Amino acid sequence: MSKSFYITTTLPYVNAEPHIGFALELVQADIIARVKRLHGDVFFNTGTDEHGLKVYRAAEAVNLPPQEYVNGFAERYLELQKRLNVTTDAFLRTTSSAHIVAAQELWRRCSKDIEKRGFKGLYCVGCEAFVKENDLIDGKCTDHNTVPEIVEEENWFFKVSNEYKSKILTYLKQASVIIPESRRLEAIDFVKNGFGDFSVSRPKERLPWGIPVPGDDSQVMYVWFDALTNYISTLGWPAEGRHFNRFWQEGETVQLAGKDQVRFQSLMWQVMLLSAKIKLTDKVVYHGHITSEGRKMSKSIGNVVNPFDLIDEYGTDAVRYFLGRHINPFADSDFTLERFKEAYHSGLANGLGNLISRVMKMAQDNLIQIPTTPDHTISAEFWNLLDNFEFNKATDLIWQEITMLDQKIQTTEPFKLVKIDREQGVKLISELVVDLYTIARMLSPIMPETSTMIKDLIKTNRAPEKPIFPRKD
Repeated sequence: MSKSFYITTTLPYVNAEPHIGFALELVQADIIARVKRLHGDVFFNTGTDEHGLKVYRAAEAVNLPPQEYVNGFAERYLELQKRLNVTTDAFLRTTSSAHIVAAQELWRRCSKDIEKRGFKGLYCVGCEAFVKENDLIDGKCTDHNTVPEIVEEENWFFKVSNEYKSKILTYLKQASVIIPESRRLEAIDFVKNGFGDFSVSRPKERLPWGIPVPGDDSQVMYVWFDALTNYISTLGWPAEGRHFNRFWQEGETVQLAGKDQVRFQSLMWQVMLLSAKIKLTDKVVYHGHITSEGRKMSKSIGNVVNPFDLIDEYGTDAVRYFLGRHINPFADSDFTLERFKEAYHSGLANGLGNLISRVMKMAQDNLIQIPTTPDHTISAEFWNLLDNFEFNKATDLIWQEITMLDQKIQTTEPFKLVKIDREQGVKLISELVVDLYTIARMLSPIMPETSTMIKDLIKTNRAPEKPIFPRKD
């Protein structure tokens, strides 16, 4: 049996509707999960992060109890994954009783490294993080354009010993633990220049919405300590049963996260795992942000794009196509509706959709027997690109095949040849059908509905009755 594979997104805060940035992370994780299922057992996790100050304040603003508030938004995030045809194995809510038990148990296992002390610092509610003066520009958070609050309180702190720093540096020296390389170097720099003790609680009187700290009813867990635990609570931990052992301890583990989470995902979480004597994450893949006019898209700022609107207008696979091909997997990418429409018309309506109609119309009119489609027609380069999380380059490779197939039709003109030399014309059309089937196979992890539809048309030897990707002029 092949090695088991675990992949997880981060858990988004449920303080507003889901936006296109989280849709990107869902689609990226789903592409990898679909590929890995071809070779073995996969566990794919996502969910919602439902505690924290900004969630509590958002609930207050609409006069709803926090639990009622988060219930509504959790449903929207669950709906998004369904609308995007994302094949998760778990949807973890941090307000679930099983997760709360796990977070409190992780605290107990880390308790030897946690101490209570007074603290004064700057807190960005949008980031749900303490920040330093040198992180700010003109006194404001660069992501949220807000002035952090001055917080003076007594918290529990996780003590990052020199031994832990040394172990984390050894971990980070492995080239495979962070993609892209620039983020790994950033993580190493964080450890060498300032990574130290971090707060893991907030006073309950200031934040009543959180998981109680074991043995201290006056405090709730800091939202990051709570939320990071989801990566193992979703597998049934602390029960070390089949899921946890198979997928975390013995399998290959991959976390996807935004580029601004390096300290949380690759430092804080890994130190917590060290303290609890649990295997460290094998790999964290950091994607860039989808920006709007050069600024990070953020619910707190209000410059977000609603993925439901795009799906309603253009379809699930069109959105998956754009996120896979036209968003850089590691660097920031700007999103505009104009850019989306241009990509839809050039790549799908005039590109793939038109090719399918041309090839299958010739097949329907001229083929009596469906051609045999040989196995293993996809290049190793395609799989290697996906293994390296280079979704855009892998999708570009598919469109190179589409372009070559279009050129083959223009050069050989099988629709004319079949009238002059039927045998050679039929042979050529059969070759085009087999090439189209290979394209369908390559599309399977990226545009699964389209892949299935193409295979169906080929197996039943029929052309589509209407444009697969109609123009939106």
